[in-house]
Amino acid sequence: MGWALAVQGAAGAISPSLPPERREPRLATLRRCLDLGTAALRAGRPALDVVELVVRELENCPHFNAGRGSVLTADGTVEMEACIMEGRTMRCGAVSGLSTVVNPISLARLVMEKTPHIYLAFDGAEAFAREQAGWIPRTQATSLHRTTLSGLRKEKEANKLQSTKDQSPQEIPSPTDGSSGIGTVGCVAVDAAGNLAAATSTGGHVNTMAGRIGDTPIVGAGTYANALCAVSATGKGEEIIRHTVARDVAAVMEHCGLPLRDAAARVVAGMPRPSVGLVAVSATGEVCMAYNTIGMFRACATEAGHTEVGIWMDDVDANGESVTVRL
Repeated sequence: MGWALAVQGAAGAISPSLPPERREPRLATLRRCLDLGTAALRAGRPALDVVELVVRELENCPHFNAGRGSVLTADGTVEMEACIMEGRTMRCGAVSGLSTVVNPISLARLVMEKTPHIYLAFDGAEAFAREQAGWIPRTQATSLHRTTLSGLRKEKEANKLQSTKDQSPQEIPSPTDGSSGIGTVGCVAVDAAGNLAAATSTGGHVNTMAGRIGDTPIVGAGTYANALCAVSATGKGEEIIRHTVARDVAAVMEHCGLPLRDAAARVVAGMPRPSVGLVAVSATGEVCMAYNTIGMFRACATEAGHTEVGIWMDDVDANGESVTVRL
């Protein structure tokens, strides 16, 4: 048994011709998150603290679709979501519809620890955040997302995106240039004591209907942890919800007796292509990063010394045998 962590920064139609100025800042952030997470685990911090710490760092990076990098709905609104879960106790907290909270993952943890509830959304979640002003930094959405609003306007003017009034969610085009138009950020970890935790955060899906809730805050869909494993999923939210992706990985391990890698591969292989990616760790320190899309921003590290950072299958920077599975 040993500690391990894995990080994801979205799976999707990420073109292999993604220019360096779009690729390198994300990879640098993933490496920085590995450094933060591994330092915390080496210092003996519990897995729950580690996944929150790492996801906060990802939320603070404008290059990912979460926190500061969140995209806008068709109405030009910001609607962030997050979920955090502890495997040993199965405590969890989730939030949706946030527009002014800088780090939604920390508010999700406060929902878990300071309320009798699991999930708060929209006005109720914002009101709770205001009550926690000493813990949750807040900012004005108009300032935080000015660049994103400008980008949305340009996309609409160029007819690159169409209003969700004219399309079903499945028909909304997905960016192929590596922009943060879709996707999530997430982290899973197991500490030296075998405690597991998962955390996922997102800025939603660009140009989607206001009020839409994705898979990220839904326990068992985009985020899940129990005594066996911790999972953070990314991709097409509606598909992930329909197939309860994160919980299914744990269920296959539990009921079929499969190791983490085989369980994750079976679940991803059973999903429509291309639709999903996930990162997962087990209580015994196994790591798996699986996806059925063109690429997935991902990274992992283990106490045994394995590290891995990559986007596609042929660009993996790995110390040892890769733990990535592409289906």
